[in-house]
Amino acid sequence: MGKFNKTGKREMPALNTSSLPDLIFTLLFFFMIVTTMREVTLKVQFTLPQGTELEKLEKKSLVTFIYIGEPTQEYRAKMGTESRIQLNDSYAEVSEVQDFIFQERASMNEGDAAKMTVSLKVDQKTKMGIVTDVKNALRKSYALKINYSSTKRGEKK
Repeated sequence: MGKFNKTGKREMPALNTSSLPDLIFTLLFFFMIVTTMREVTLKVQFTLPQGTELEKLEKKSLVTFIYIGEPTQEYRAKMGTESRIQLNDSYAEVSEVQDFIFQERASMNEGDAAKMTVSLKVDQKTKMGIVTDVKNALRKSYALKINYSSTKRGEKK
């Protein structure tokens, strides 16, 4: 009497994967937006000084960083504990700062090279002699827009 015949076993229907590429591309875009790549491996350690009248930099692509501080623990045996200058991924002397600025300017567009800002990230315990030497080298290379990086008073970096 049965109108419905149960002659075969029921099989699981195939999984619909048509929306899978959309999910993968959404995850890919999410990680592309959220992830930042570190451009420079820090070989000096520094504690930024604190300030009250701070301004945020507008275009970070026009900023060139010079790091001054004590070498990190792994480089102390070779470099000592005196403050050192780091340009990109290597230690440098004051005499190399001019060439570094000229190379950075050459890698920028002509219109952006005039707007280039040099940001000094200096340890608060660094003696001013090395900072003055770097500033004089920047002056000789016509990098006259100088910024000192610091943290807001009450914050720790």
